[in-house]
Amino acid sequence: MPSQQRTVLLAAPRSFCAGVDRAIEIVEQALALRGGPIYVRKQIVHNTHVVADLEDRGAVFVDELDAVPDGATVVFSAHGVSPAVRSEADRRGLAVIDATCPLVAKVHTEARRFAGRGDTLLLIGHSGHEEVEGTLGEAPGQTVLVESVEDVAEVEVPNPKRVSYLTQTTLAVDETAGIVAALRDRFPALRGPSSEDICYATTNRQDALSAIAGECDLVLVVGSANSSNSQRLVELARRQGTPAHLIDDAGDIQPAWLSGVATIGLTAGASAPPGLVEDVIDHLAPATVVEHEVTREKVRFELPAPLR
Repeated sequence: MPSQQRTVLLAAPRSFCAGVDRAIEIVEQALALRGGPIYVRKQIVHNTHVVADLEDRGAVFVDELDAVPDGATVVFSAHGVSPAVRSEADRRGLAVIDATCPLVAKVHTEARRFAGRGDTLLLIGHSGHEEVEGTLGEAPGQTVLVESVEDVAEVEVPNPKRVSYLTQTTLAVDETAGIVAALRDRFPALRGPSSEDICYATTNRQDALSAIAGECDLVLVVGSANSSNSQRLVELARRQGTPAHLIDDAGDIQPAWLSGVATIGLTAGASAPPGLVEDVIDHLAPATVVEHEVTREKVRFELPAPLR
């Protein structure tokens, strides 16, 4: 590691959001109250370090419910599940603890409401993402996935006057606005949610990085590869012309990235533990660390009834 002094511009907010804090606490409390094993459908949040830590404590992560023994306790991840998954859990007699983020649950509620009034739902999101799979399951016969502006031209709906849109909660704000605008041009009667579906934490982390990315020679985003909001942060920095890399932890930093770099922007996706950011700062030492805070988050979500 070169010894020249660098500046690290630290974006704030960063790291855990209220939904992630709640989801992790749900698994921890379930383990404390009921003992292991506690089964978790999919990764509780998209971070390899979080998952490994909870596995060490007795959590068992499974892809589908058929891997959960009858009558066992199962936690649904923060990304939400489809009604079909809930029905299967009921049929199997599983003790369910639901860690779905309340902001994801809001999107599910909107999907049911829009479908109930006869609309075709245009869901803006990424194919295969667990959150999208869960939302699609609310009204599969009435929902069309839209991933890009290019997709808009291909959308076919039974009645152009009965069309609504919803979005995945972890998308890039600017790119999503472009897709919504294209949908409005195509379907002037398009209706949307009463408040934005992209969550406050995703928006805040993007705003915080936008405020510093232009001043940086390099941006490092702490987060795992399957974390949508972390990937969007990398893309945002690159759209501003700044080289950016996604890292699971300090060990992923390549010395070549730091060559000739004086100012490094540092942030973390909403599912990345804060301690990993501190490890990166230590790795980059000696450096002057300057935090740039665009807002302060005070959101807190209540635990589900079985754990109160």
